[in-house]
Amino acid sequence: MSDTIPIYSTPTGETPPNERNRKSVSQKKLEKRVVRLTAQAITDFGMINEGDKVMVAMSGGKDSYVLLDTLKTLQSRAPIHFDLLAVNVHQHIPHFPLDELKRQLEASGVPYHIEDQDTNSLIQKLIPEGKNVCSLCARLRRGILYRVAREQGCNKIALGHHMDDIVSTLLLNLFYGGRLKAMPPVLMNDRKECVVIRPLAYVREAETEKLAKIRGYPLAAKGICGAGENLKRQEIKALMKSWDREFPGRIYNIFMSLTRVSPSHLMDQRLYDFRNYKFLLPDPALQAAEEE
Repeated sequence: MSDTIPIYSTPTGETPPNERNRKSVSQKKLEKRVVRLTAQAITDFGMINEGDKVMVAMSGGKDSYVLLDTLKTLQSRAPIHFDLLAVNVHQHIPHFPLDELKRQLEASGVPYHIEDQDTNSLIQKLIPEGKNVCSLCARLRRGILYRVAREQGCNKIALGHHMDDIVSTLLLNLFYGGRLKAMPPVLMNDRKECVVIRPLAYVREAETEKLAKIRGYPLAAKGICGAGENLKRQEIKALMKSWDREFPGRIYNIFMSLTRVSPSHLMDQRLYDFRNYKFLLPDPALQAAEEE
């Protein structure tokens, strides 16, 4: 019986050097890709300008952590100056890892603010048990963010919505609302005093999920509020996952359709005058795209 001596032997549970190198290269590629896509979205839609003070809404989830770190990276490289302020609305949700979030924010070096607002108790009083509270919770949180932005002198609010969020919102509105509507990359609030931006618009959820896992962020557990996710949104997410498995590229194509709209080939009379064959939006670029 001959003994074969391995070229390299690793202790149990330890990753061989060549495997570590492959993981390191893969991680760097992913980080560069997320930074590049975020920079591209910011540039394409004019999200951040010289002198802006950008509030980064920190929910404690994977997307907000990735957003903060990516904006911090871009802040150090950008040819313009802009400030960042990380803000978390502490809604008194049981078991929310607030201390871990604070430690992570302190380690990041980005100035931060914790807004203490017990919306959880208010929601429990207003919404009967068993009813979905997500819509009310989101409205309350959004109102608080707008107020804090004013108080802190922020003219931009950066949210962590990614490509999957945008496409799922489009599909929800299409399937259940009967309208073509998604999440815009840039949106002025009703008071015209603050602009909401979505810098991760070109990034897939799988990419933020993988990056968050690699970096070991102290993520808030899913469903921590006890409300669970909207059943319709769950259905849409399951559908999108099946498309990713069976039809790679479909989600991207749906997303890109939002950037290439042809009003004359739809049926919205507010956008196109079908009687006189002309656009109702004074946009030469839109008309040129139609004529291609």
